[in-house]
Amino acid sequence: MTTLTLDSPRRAATDRVMRVVLLAATIIALIPLVLVIWYLLKKGLGAWSWEFFSTDPTGNFLGDQGGIKSALLGTIEMVALASVIAIPFGWGVGLYLVEYGRTGRFAYAVRYFVDVMTGVPSIVFGLFIYVTLVLGGWGGSSFAGWKGAIALALLMLPVVTRSAEVVLLLVPDSLREAALALGTPRWRVVLKVVLPTALPGLITGSLLAVARAAGETAPLLFTATIVNGTTFDLGQRMNSLPVQIYTDVGSPNNQLVQRAWGSALTLVALILLTTTVARLASRRSRLS
Repeated sequence: MTTLTLDSPRRAATDRVMRVVLLAATIIALIPLVLVIWYLLKKGLGAWSWEFFSTDPTGNFLGDQGGIKSALLGTIEMVALASVIAIPFGWGVGLYLVEYGRTGRFAYAVRYFVDVMTGVPSIVFGLFIYVTLVLGGWGGSSFAGWKGAIALALLMLPVVTRSAEVVLLLVPDSLREAALALGTPRWRVVLKVVLPTALPGLITGSLLAVARAAGETAPLLFTATIVNGTTFDLGQRMNSLPVQIYTDVGSPNNQLVQRAWGSALTLVALILLTTTVARLASRRSRLS
């Protein structure tokens, strides 16, 4: 007891120092984020208007350049389809690796290839879909929105899988053992115990993958390319916000550059809105 009493002032001082250090590190890490958001607001907010969101790009270099309607809707459509493809598969692979295949050569091979896919540049996925689906002629020898969605799904899959595996490993084994001890089948334990417990973390990992896919340009240049008009047919060429930003920001026309900044701010706002809605939905489901 005497040792603890003598050491307590030193421990309290160390605790205060570490709190200050962690606070300073947090502030330093937030500075670039705040500056990026402030610069986006400064550059892009002036481009926002009703016409900016309700009209398509005109393709004119002079005169009225139009808005980003086709790019915004195209991004939502392709990312939504990519999410429908990648998230269930990623969660399924994560469940297999944690619940049924924690050890073994096959599980090791799956983890190895998931790690390799995580480090593959996005342009490689775009080239792969371009060679196999566009040049290969499967589904028609042309660019299409669904081909861009598949390229984005390949980008999302390793992120979703790895994050799902990490989150599912955090679920205490005691919960599984208690449910199994009551005679509950393994599939029901996974469905009723493991998944609800890990749902907030699974959603967070999936949102990271969605955010990455929404901002990718290279895969869409090789698969969905770019058009000016709005289309809801995923079998046709489709515009997207990253590609629109890519084509506008290098233009010598100041109005097009302004539209690029407005598109960038729109993309960030779209990801923020999606993240907020998903977080609120997961919190409500957890409380219920």
